[in-house]
Amino acid sequence: MENLALLWGIIGPGVAGAVFGAGWWFWVDAVVCSSVQVSFLHYLPGIFASLAALMFNAVNKDEIGYDYYSPYGDDSEWRVKLWLFVAYVVSFVCLAGSVGMLVQDALTDKGPSVWTGVAGVLQCVLVLISGLIYWTCHSED
Repeated sequence: MENLALLWGIIGPGVAGAVFGAGWWFWVDAVVCSSVQVSFLHYLPGIFASLAALMFNAVNKDEIGYDYYSPYGDDSEWRVKLWLFVAYVVSFVCLAGSVGMLVQDALTDKGPSVWTGVAGVLQCVLVLISGLIYWTCHSED
């Protein structure tokens, strides 16, 4: 089992980077292939999903437990948990925003195609999955 953890620590960051790149590739493909200009509002869920993935990767996994010692005082654990909570709220808002853009694109004929909305949802999902993959495989050692 330890060999599997070591292998995941070696291969995991590459897998996370490939999933992240695939998410952004779907989005770039949809924007380039769109017959109309895609508004900046459609870009925001993917940008904030990338920011959310960065936010929850800024937290060390050891800082979440109850036996964590902090030289800054006893109340630093709630700050880490609040940071993670805000990161996950941002990520779920990005997912909801991308689904909203998909519904908007599917219901109107004037905006971008449905593929642009689908690519936005795929982008958010893949970017957030890549952040979670990286969070499980990286270590501070």
